[in-house]
Amino acid sequence: MNHHQLEKDLEHLEQIISRLSVQDRIPLSYWRNRVKSVSGAALVPSQMTRIKRLDEALRALEARQKSDV
Repeated sequence: MNHHQLEKDLEHLEQIISRLSVQDRIPLSYWRNRVKSVSGAALVPSQMTRIKRLDEALRALEARQKSDV
């Protein structure tokens, strides 16, 4: 994945995940897989930090989802 595409993907994920709720139509597993696919690329430290934040936000949503069940 080239640098520009990686940046676009990270920006998109940051925008979407910050607005997600457990009631969204697209399941959290879809976004989890998107984050995994981006995290598999060669990342610079600032991108790794951004991936960590995305992962933490998803974990919080997943925990909320489990407690709602």
